[in-house]
Amino acid sequence: MKNKAVNEIQDLQYFGEFGGVNPSISDSSTYTFLAAKSMMDTFEGTTEGCYLYSRHSSPSNLYLCEALAAMEGTEKANVAASGMGAITPTLFQLCGAGDHIVCSRTIYGGTYAFLKNFTPRFNISTSFVDITNLDIVESAITKKTKVLYCESVSNPLLEVADIPSLSKLAKKYNLTLVVDNTFSPLSITPKLLGADIVIHSLTKYINGTSDTVAGVMCGSKDFIDSLKNVNDGASMLLGPVMDSLRSASVLKNMRTLHIRMKKHSENALYLAQKFEQDGIRIMYPGLESHPQHTLYKSMYNAQFGFGGMLAFDAGTLEKADELMELMQEEKLGYLAVSLGFYKTLFNAPGSGTSSEIPENEQAAMGLSEGLIRFSIGLDNDIERTYINMKKCLVKVGLL
Repeated sequence: MKNKAVNEIQDLQYFGEFGGVNPSISDSSTYTFLAAKSMMDTFEGTTEGCYLYSRHSSPSNLYLCEALAAMEGTEKANVAASGMGAITPTLFQLCGAGDHIVCSRTIYGGTYAFLKNFTPRFNISTSFVDITNLDIVESAITKKTKVLYCESVSNPLLEVADIPSLSKLAKKYNLTLVVDNTFSPLSITPKLLGADIVIHSLTKYINGTSDTVAGVMCGSKDFIDSLKNVNDGASMLLGPVMDSLRSASVLKNMRTLHIRMKKHSENALYLAQKFEQDGIRIMYPGLESHPQHTLYKSMYNAQFGFGGMLAFDAGTLEKADELMELMQEEKLGYLAVSLGFYKTLFNAPGSGTSSEIPENEQAAMGLSEGLIRFSIGLDNDIERTYINMKKCLVKVGLL
């Protein structure tokens, strides 16, 4: 299945207006019409191939949307100015006052903060649950529940969601299953497993160069069109529009995503296996010791492996900081948030990317202050990387 999706992306051809092999960038905020009625029809959403205003759509954004929809196997996609710019309109489009969301408790900190602290202002409530326990998930569903939300591989604990089983629950209770697939592009295809809407922070693996902030929501034609409706579409009215220059840049970088994901996964698996052999408890879905290893294997596209994210617990925040600072000094990567860069990135999410989650809730979900999350890079000689990382672990007393 996934070979077909990758081939569909590579088969997409857009010629520039002067015959360039890269499509021309639409550097315009507004577009002209040859007839007044065409403008009226475009406002009403009854025309194809016409552009009104770049907050609604642009040729550059459309090219990227088509590639992303092909990748995820959905009818359409809509790009946004950030990952949160994709998540928030999606949930606002699906939910209104009095509605309820069931969400994984291990989730990106920004998503958690939005659902915990912001949506209650609009009388939208959320229950945060252990997404790996289907009985608990089902017991949290009420008559007011509209959305079941999770990440394919959770940030930062790398828990794996059973998407086919969650899809069955969603269908049983007439819910919309929304899956954030940021950690596992190409490796997991949520739509083929039963998800209704797939979200990515394009900032991460899909762009891959840590120079752009962007997001996307992939889904049915009806849902994407509703987001862009000029009267009540959350994307249109909230305005998280992606710049055409950035869209063109991401589209170019997508062409190497299949190559990069294979290398990220290969390097992460190598390091995870080596450090586990050294006696370190590594969290990585490619290890048989991972609680959802078998589940991941039942869902993944094998050629792209288990992804480039791994984590382990240094015990204390002080020890984690000491190790990360030393690894940066030794040029093994950067002490930085985000992921998907060509260099390894590492941070302690309890005090960083998950700091929006209160400490007591972090403790309940198993997120310790000493946890280090790694986005493993594209190192050519991963054995050399392992040797140098091991020296750092020895130096700070973790080995």
